[in-house]
Amino acid sequence: MKFSIKEDGKRVLVVCLAAVLMAVNIKSFVRTGGLYPGGATGLTILLQRIGELIFHVQIPYTIVNLLLNAFPVYIGFRYIGKKFTLYSCLMIVLTSILTDIIPVYVITYDTLLISVFGGMINGLVISMCLMMSATTGGTDFIAIYLSDKKGVDSFNIVLGLNAFIIGIAGIMFGWDKALYSIIFQYVSTQVLHTLYKKYQQQTLFIVTNRAKEVCAAIFEVSHHGATVLEGKGSYEHKERNVVYSVVSSAECKKVIRAVKAVDEEAFVNAIRTEQLYGRFYQKPAD
Repeated sequence: MKFSIKEDGKRVLVVCLAAVLMAVNIKSFVRTGGLYPGGATGLTILLQRIGELIFHVQIPYTIVNLLLNAFPVYIGFRYIGKKFTLYSCLMIVLTSILTDIIPVYVITYDTLLISVFGGMINGLVISMCLMMSATTGGTDFIAIYLSDKKGVDSFNIVLGLNAFIIGIAGIMFGWDKALYSIIFQYVSTQVLHTLYKKYQQQTLFIVTNRAKEVCAAIFEVSHHGATVLEGKGSYEHKERNVVYSVVSSAECKKVIRAVKAVDEEAFVNAIRTEQLYGRFYQKPAD
């Protein structure tokens, strides 16, 4: 593993900030609203409440959360990337400790507001971590693993797994909080889809007279190839090349800027790709 003071310093700073936001969100929104946010966090809170209400035992958040993340961390080290998992461990440990020591600060008792704004903060925190090549732990490791192996956005699958956890909470402690928890998780997932686009794709159709240079620019930015099609303009009836390529949504703007740099007159049509089959390069986690 190679470390850079600038890049890794930035990653540590963002991960620490994300851990603070996550801990504050748990103490100020999640616990105030009695929600179960899903994943390792939701399962940890569920086990804590079972301990409090049934066994009358106060279980520290840190101990439960670290134990629940043991297997996902193994998946990270084994299949995803060592630095990725190392920064994820920093996030998990720091969030756990801060959740136990930060005092509760109630912002509102309105459960709907808690579900919406708590979910937004949760999605923001997860996105911050993923942008820095880290994760908040738990089912996020599974989502990353499935996305890398299958080449699809797997966070909706995780939403289904989280709904299962929330269902258990609903059976044991009442359905009103469980249903609000689904709102929390849905909002979180939508914010994540908006901010983090690595596993979403864009199809590019580029009309150009410099197809070779455009293809080279696409490959330099995204490491994706392209297909050159022959076309004919309907107005001037001149022969034109159409470059067809699929890139990740996160790289789309960079690719378009690179294309414009080699051909200012290029006509670019970017279309959201709904489904993709076949080999598609994904930059591996470090």
